[in-house]
Amino acid sequence: MYISQNEVRGVLTYEALIPAIRQALMDYSAGLVIQPPRTILRAGNAEGANNGWFAVMPVIAGDVMGVKTVTFYPGNAGLGRPTHMAMIELLRRQTGEPLALMDGTLITEMRTAAVSAVVFSALAPLHFEIAPTSFGILGSGVQAHAHIQALRLVWPALNDIRIWSRTPANAERLAAETGARAVTVEEAAAADVVLTATSSPEPVLMGRWLAANALVLAVGATGNTLRELDDEAMRTSFVVADSRSAVERESGDVRLSGVSVGAEIGEVLAGSVAIRRNGRIVFKSVGLAIEDLVAARLVWQARAATS
Repeated sequence: MYISQNEVRGVLTYEALIPAIRQALMDYSAGLVIQPPRTILRAGNAEGANNGWFAVMPVIAGDVMGVKTVTFYPGNAGLGRPTHMAMIELLRRQTGEPLALMDGTLITEMRTAAVSAVVFSALAPLHFEIAPTSFGILGSGVQAHAHIQALRLVWPALNDIRIWSRTPANAERLAAETGARAVTVEEAAAADVVLTATSSPEPVLMGRWLAANALVLAVGATGNTLRELDDEAMRTSFVVADSRSAVERESGDVRLSGVSVGAEIGEVLAGSVAIRRNGRIVFKSVGLAIEDLVAARLVWQARAATS
């Protein structure tokens, strides 16, 4: 069956996705997931930051297999088109038969935010002595909106959302839609929890702006030559990753700052790595095929139940 984006939107919920992602991240760190490195090809469509890429992400876990093909074209933002587009094929592991082909664009958006919701739920109680209340967002695109939705489910005390964008009108628009405030980059960066969700090829978040015990969710600018955080932000933080090997291979924030990954979030969830209360934490995500697979399986199950 083919499942369109509208159909995905009708059946995939954060209430179901967040716990599924939590288990998937623990399974990944426990070695229960077969997931080779993604293959990435540069499109050669433009020079510099607007050069797009095409990636293939296969994975096997549980009773299913899957492969996502995804494109990222930063220049699409100026054309009014999505910067990320994706397709996911889901297959039965036992027989290899195709189960579904579905649009993966919304799945990519939602699973990224769901990962951050899992990370916040795991790290905040261990890291903050007093429950955080302020959330600063650098970026105003689909990931900024998705993160507000997902984090509100797991963060009841969230009452101060601050949004900054290089395009002020976009920050104002998102703030009006979500009950947030459009602010300067310094005020957004000074929040308890800070999200970087941009496609910037160079740092937009400076360590000197961060609170002493900030929790940073760095989910944008995937690429080993791209970065959102400066050296100070990275080098003064304990770094947690969705995947140690993937982040050390694909994240410019890690590679160019020379820092090491202290833990995978799956290890933290399993209780095998302790998290400090003092100092800053940066969670760096580059996105994993297992996250797409569990989301696609939820969609397929929900869609099959209604057909």
